[in-house]
Amino acid sequence: MKIPRLGAALVFMASLAVPAAADSAGPPNTIIVSQALDMHSTDNETLSVFTGNVVVTGNDLRITCDRLDVVSVRNNDETDTIGKQENFKSLLATGHVHIVQRDREASCGRAQVLPRDNKVILTENPVVIDHSNNSVATGEPLVLLRGERRVTGQNVRITLPAIKDLGINKNAPPPAPDAPATAPKK
Repeated sequence: MKIPRLGAALVFMASLAVPAAADSAGPPNTIIVSQALDMHSTDNETLSVFTGNVVVTGNDLRITCDRLDVVSVRNNDETDTIGKQENFKSLLATGHVHIVQRDREASCGRAQVLPRDNKVILTENPVVIDHSNNSVATGEPLVLLRGERRVTGQNVRITLPAIKDLGINKNAPPPAPDAPATAPKK
């Protein structure tokens, strides 16, 4: 089903709506805006394909890309067109992907987000920048494992802040030369 840009955002926001919660301190709703949406459901899942200037905002996160494929678990009457979206199973962002979360950002051609596994897989020339410590990482792929506080990759290049100078103190006098070695006496 093709829906104009505003309609796509409204339909998907409605499908993600959580019943009115008594705890207003919970995470904010996820909002996705795009030029077009094609959404279809099975008995257990809903696949939503957003295309054209896709922007995702929610829970201290912003993703922009050309296309976003979202698989969410469906939990509702099987005859509903959209059904209640229970939670995200996966997100696949492609084309000019840019992800910002707090003081970290990533750019790549393809980002696969697997919330259940606390994993993000970045491919197609990924670059991850952490502004809090001035580090930059590149590699193909870069896999971010949130639950393990771990990053893995191949062909990795990381730029980190300068290491403290471990060399000679420029203000100290030069060390005395070693005494010449003497030949053993016979």
